[in-house]
Amino acid sequence: MTTIPRQMQRSGAQRRARESTAARITGSSRAVSSLYIHVPFCVKKCNYCDFFSVPFDESTAFAYTDALCRELKMKAHLAGSIETVYIGGGTPSLLPHACLSRLFRTLQRSYTLSETAEVTIETNPGTISGATIDLLLSRGVNRISVGVQSFDDAELRLLGRIHTADDATRTLSFLRKSGFNTISLDLMFGIPGQTLDSWRTSLARCLECAPTHLSCYELTLEEGTPFWNSVQKPPEDAIVDMYVHACDFCEHYGYGQYEISNFALSGHRCVHNLNYWRRGEYIGAGAGAHSFVGDTRSRNVRDIRSYIRHLAEGVAPEVDSAMLSPVESAREFLFLGLRTTDGIRIRDADALGLDLLRAAEELREGGFLEMRGTVLRMTRRGFAVSTAVLVHLLQNLGL
Repeated sequence: MTTIPRQMQRSGAQRRARESTAARITGSSRAVSSLYIHVPFCVKKCNYCDFFSVPFDESTAFAYTDALCRELKMKAHLAGSIETVYIGGGTPSLLPHACLSRLFRTLQRSYTLSETAEVTIETNPGTISGATIDLLLSRGVNRISVGVQSFDDAELRLLGRIHTADDATRTLSFLRKSGFNTISLDLMFGIPGQTLDSWRTSLARCLECAPTHLSCYELTLEEGTPFWNSVQKPPEDAIVDMYVHACDFCEHYGYGQYEISNFALSGHRCVHNLNYWRRGEYIGAGAGAHSFVGDTRSRNVRDIRSYIRHLAEGVAPEVDSAMLSPVESAREFLFLGLRTTDGIRIRDADALGLDLLRAAEELREGGFLEMRGTVLRMTRRGFAVSTAVLVHLLQNLGL
């Protein structure tokens, strides 16, 4: 799933009045090129998930689509030529065809999409039909992301997934034969009870499905989810071994690493997510969606009824909005830039007044960071313990 990192979310204490937010939206004149659309409906919420999602209900889906299209029209003036659209959730492919058709009509009428625009939608095994695939392809969707998480049935049951490993294999084969040239697959490591052997098996079965992009995420135990305080992850050294094996596996089979958790065949990097990691601006639409326009990060109300009511009244649904301070911007610059294999240019750090070479000296000596020409980036060892590396670096910089 695609979302704004927690470190970049704003607190309730920084909220602006709703009327002020609405005035800012309607009065701004940006030219943003990335658009995120959140569709929160799921068949069943997974045990680890803290993304905003709700059980699918058809009547609510129609009302939500109406509100979503209103918001998209409200924010259209912020956009220039759109280069990336990412429809995430939830499981967006659950939307009825009439809702999907209306959503894409709104996009086509209210926004200018580049001829080479990357248009992604998320789905899950067993939740997408041939008719839905045909509709998506006819509307210009050219990239699909499938939440598999594991090819081990016991692990899938523990996670609360509704599919089996065989369901995932069939879905991925079906998508490939249907005409999708760019297929991304999500896998998860650090699952309670998972072993290095079972992780190796999941990666091997993944390869059989021939995705063009692979995301390998470590399970995070989030407060408020069924997993919080109820399960125990594998030992830290075992998790590091899983991550290192994933990196070695992907490299061996031609999936180049371009971000801490993401690997792609040549020409299949996710352009939308690269925009996030480069601190590019983006418009967010939908309940719980985030936006980044100018120096301001904002979030929509995380409740479907409130979201629908706001838009029915012609009121912007944003509830949190704050302009980033120079210190916050510097933190983001480091946190996001060092997630990628491109790293950070020293001259960009200098422009922000950051003595990055001095602050990184100890971490470079320890083999966690390295210089490639004029760029500072994480090593494989650094990626494996990235949170600790970033914390140490921020402390050295006084951030």
